[in-house]
Amino acid sequence: MEKIKLTIDNTVVEVDKGTTVYAAAKQIGINIPVLCYMRLEHMGIENKPAGCRVCVVEIEGRKNLAPSCSTECMEGMVVKTHTVRVINARKTVLELILSDHPKDCLICSKNGQCDLQTLAQTLGIREVHSVENAEVSTYRKDYSPALNRDMDKCVMCRRCEMICNKVQTVGALNAINRGFTAVVAPAFEQDLVDSPCTFCGQCVAVCPTAALTEFDDTKNVMQALADPTKTVIVQTAPAVRVALGEEFGMTPGTIVTGKLVTALRRLGFDKVFDTDFAADLTIMEEGTELLDRITRFIGGDKSVKLPILTSCCPAWVNFFEVYYPTMLDIPSTCRSPQQMFGAVAKTYYADKLGVKREDMVVVSVMPCLAKKYECDRDEFKVNGNPDVDYSISTRELANLIRAFNINFASLPDEDFDAPLGESTGAAVIFGTTGGVIEAAVRTAYEVFTGKTLAKVDFTELRGLEGIRQATIDFNGTPINIGIAHQLGNARKLLDGIRNGMYNFHAIEIMACPGGCIGGAGQPLHHGNSGIIKARHEAIYREDAGKTLRKSHENPYIQKLYSEFLGKPMGENAHHLLHTHYFDKQKI
Repeated sequence: MEKIKLTIDNTVVEVDKGTTVYAAAKQIGINIPVLCYMRLEHMGIENKPAGCRVCVVEIEGRKNLAPSCSTECMEGMVVKTHTVRVINARKTVLELILSDHPKDCLICSKNGQCDLQTLAQTLGIREVHSVENAEVSTYRKDYSPALNRDMDKCVMCRRCEMICNKVQTVGALNAINRGFTAVVAPAFEQDLVDSPCTFCGQCVAVCPTAALTEFDDTKNVMQALADPTKTVIVQTAPAVRVALGEEFGMTPGTIVTGKLVTALRRLGFDKVFDTDFAADLTIMEEGTELLDRITRFIGGDKSVKLPILTSCCPAWVNFFEVYYPTMLDIPSTCRSPQQMFGAVAKTYYADKLGVKREDMVVVSVMPCLAKKYECDRDEFKVNGNPDVDYSISTRELANLIRAFNINFASLPDEDFDAPLGESTGAAVIFGTTGGVIEAAVRTAYEVFTGKTLAKVDFTELRGLEGIRQATIDFNGTPINIGIAHQLGNARKLLDGIRNGMYNFHAIEIMACPGGCIGGAGQPLHHGNSGIIKARHEAIYREDAGKTLRKSHENPYIQKLYSEFLGKPMGENAHHLLHTHYFDKQKI
């Protein structure tokens, strides 16, 4: 790679040709403020529209200030990043943005985590000069079960558009109009629920303000906890335990399972359970479904639909319902672990407690915002009563813990309640890309071959590459597996299947970067690949520390089948734990 030298603030720096001024300055520890710019390390993509002009710098020999995020370094270039002219320009730009921005910072959901607010503080802006009777833009608010859009707070950074179109390839958000009325919105200014939006929420994770936020369910949860007529139980997903600590100053990748349980009890939940229990249950159903299809295919049944696609990720389900409606018979019919848990809780467990379905409130703590939308799907309700009443994100749980004045870091470790809190290591790894299919293989191998696995770690299925392939030897029978995370990679994989490029028996797909560990409801990581990697590694540490590491060995799962469900994929299990899909392309 060709190298060039330039001078930034009187310091000579050598960089690769094509490096931007912003990146070069960062290389020598000079921080240039940005608003629209964002680098997503774990996705290998940058958003640098140079639209906000907050990152402008002076370049010797140029009349106008230049946006550092999109200006490439040149040999001998002399750059000044913090002159009076530069600082005044940045302040003027920011004042113009603030003049058309709501002033409700005290009650804004992004208060304290807003990039615009932080910039105003950094640049010392204490008042905004406005023209008397000047027009202020206003837009219709857009609410959904998962995401909220308040375009009055949009600063046209276009980060959401970048991640929705370039990374996820969903195409739900695009810049429309020009000038004062310019805004990022669904096509034809539709509501999100009428757009192709999958509710993956990655737009929320990158939005610098509160233009895009999750639907906040904490108030509903607090009301349920305060209602003495309700039995309120909670389930928590595997990815939450390796990220929640970040909200309280802990190192990324710190496992806080025991403190998480204690915190939930102190919030007032009647029982604290683990979604991992339902993940083990999912493997029993999905693994049986996989083996059934493979066995029939090997036996010559040409009607068998392969590859089987995992169905645990609701954003992924929404994606293939919109974009691949001709392939709806390929995905597994299994519900996600969240919904399996809700169905079992409001039947089997409610009966054990002697509680009516409508008097039980099931809350989930998820790393995912699409889970909120999933709870609201009609097929997961009985006479209008949802299997899972409310799903809150990892960030929402952290807000509740702070509101209740709980010192999280000092909490003792406690265990989940039985029976819906017992799980295996196979369930834990559901929280990262490759984990669902590895968990399925651990069980499917032993059922298919009748032999005990000598090694349960299928490292060939692990990693953070966007698309991966592996072949697992089932005692002489090769099983071809594909894995993808991020919906753009899922599209490549599915298009490859339709075009005959791939010959897989099973495929795991997760919508978010890294899988659930990179879910849009997790503590904000601002594209830091080190944080994603730390969470990924923590998931496998938790798995390795489990006594039982195969789903079919969970004694409470075995008891559930013997007492209530019958056999995997049997009539009762299929009615309670499986679902069907819809063609949403026309919608």
